[in-house]
Amino acid sequence: MKKILFFTALSAFFCSGLSAENNLPARTPDNVKKYINICRESIHRDMTGMFREAGDNLPYPFMAPGSQQYKDALWDWDSWLSNVVVRQILLEKGSEQASRDAIKYEQGCILNFLSFGSQDGWLPISIYKGRPVVKPKDPTTTNMHKPCLAQHAAFIVKNTNGDVEWLRDKFYHMQTFVNSYWNFHRNREANLYFWQSDNSIGVDNDPSTFYRPKRSSGSILLNTFMYKELQAMVYLAEKLNQGEIADIYRQRAEELKNSIQKYCWDEWTGFFYSVDFNLLPPDRGAEGISSHRGGPRTYPCLIQRFGVWSGFLPMWAGIATKEQAERMVNEHFKNEKTFNSPAGIRSLSKLEQMYNPMASGNPSSWLGPIWLNVQYFVWRGLVNYGYTEEAREIAEKAIILCGWDFERFGALHEYYLPSNGEPVLNKGFQNWNFLVLNMAAWLEGKPYVVDF
Repeated sequence: MKKILFFTALSAFFCSGLSAENNLPARTPDNVKKYINICRESIHRDMTGMFREAGDNLPYPFMAPGSQQYKDALWDWDSWLSNVVVRQILLEKGSEQASRDAIKYEQGCILNFLSFGSQDGWLPISIYKGRPVVKPKDPTTTNMHKPCLAQHAAFIVKNTNGDVEWLRDKFYHMQTFVNSYWNFHRNREANLYFWQSDNSIGVDNDPSTFYRPKRSSGSILLNTFMYKELQAMVYLAEKLNQGEIADIYRQRAEELKNSIQKYCWDEWTGFFYSVDFNLLPPDRGAEGISSHRGGPRTYPCLIQRFGVWSGFLPMWAGIATKEQAERMVNEHFKNEKTFNSPAGIRSLSKLEQMYNPMASGNPSSWLGPIWLNVQYFVWRGLVNYGYTEEAREIAEKAIILCGWDFERFGALHEYYLPSNGEPVLNKGFQNWNFLVLNMAAWLEGKPYVVDF
C-alpha cells in the first residue's frame, strides 16, 4: 500500500509540470510550447528598449544591453550578440520600414567604436554616454575591444543585402584594430593570442586568466573569436573589392586554426583548453644556469586543463574535427558531473575546485552559473556538427529557463543557478539573453538568424 501511495505521489509530481530534480518546470512539449510563447511575446515587446540615440561621445545611434545597470552604454560583444537578436525579432514581426529604421542603430555600434580608431589600432571595450573615453598611455599593453567587431560588421552587411559602403571610409581603422592584435597581443612562437591582463575580458573571472600574470593567458575564447574575426575580415575585404587584403587575413586565419589545433586540443581528455605562456626563456645562459643549455625548452606554452565552457567554442567556429566534436559531445556536453545541468551548460565544470555559482558583481561570476550566451554558442556548435538531439536539449532548457523567469518576475536576469534555474543577479538584463528567441525558432523549424 505504501509503495502504491509513493508512486501515485511521484506521478502526481511529474504531472504537475515540475522536474523531480528541482523546481524548474519539466522539459515537456507542452511546457516548451508555453514558454516559447511567453519568451516571444516578452522579447518582441522589449526590443526597442535596447535602442539609444546619439549624444556626447557617441556620435551615432547604438544598442545598449538594456538593463538599468548598463543604461546608455555601448559594449563590444554585447552589442554584437544583441544585434543577432534584433534581426530575429525583425524577421518574425518586423516590417520593411522597421528593418530600415533599425539599420542606423546596428551600423552605429560599429561606427561609434571606429570613431576612436587610430594607427595603433586600439579601440575601447565600452563607451558610456556623457563619460569620456580615456585612452591608455600605452595602448599596446592593455586589453581592448574583443575581436568581434569585424564579425559584427560582417553580420550587418550580410543581413542588409550586402551593403558595405557605409564601412568603406572606416575600413582602414578596422584593419589597424585587427592588426594591433596581430602585432601586440600575440605570442609569436606559438602563433596564439593572449589577454594583456585579466581586466575586462568579458568572462570576468575565468580561472585561466583571472589573477594570472599579464600576457600569460592564451585564452581559447580569445583565439577562437580571433579566428572568426579574421574570416570576417576576409568577407568584408572581398565585399570592398580588396582581394589582396582578403588573402592576407585568409592566410592568418588558416595559420591560427592550425595553432589552436596544435596547442589547445588535448587528446588525453578530448577537449580544447586555454594555454599558459608564463614560461622562462628557452636560453637561460644569461642567468648563469648553463646546465639547462643541453636540453632547452622546445614547447612555447603549457595547456591549462580547466573545464571552462569556452572549450566548446571550436565547434561554434568550425575549428574542431568531426572526431574531436564527437568526443566533446560524448565526454563533456553529456557529462552531468561537469557541464550538463538541469538548467543548461555550466560556465565552469562542477568538478573544478574554483566552482562557485554565488552572486558576484565586479567581476561577474563565470565560475559555474548559467549564462544565456554560453547556451547560444554551445547550441550553435552542436547544430554545426549535426548533433540535433543535443541541440534540442540545450534549446529547450534555455527556453524553459527564460520563459519561467519572465513568468515569475516579468524580466530576465544576468545569470542563473545551474541546479534549479533560480536567477542570481541583475533583474532586467536583456542583451544576449534574448538569443533564446533564435534557438526557439530553430526548434520550431522556422527561419532563424545566426551570427556571422
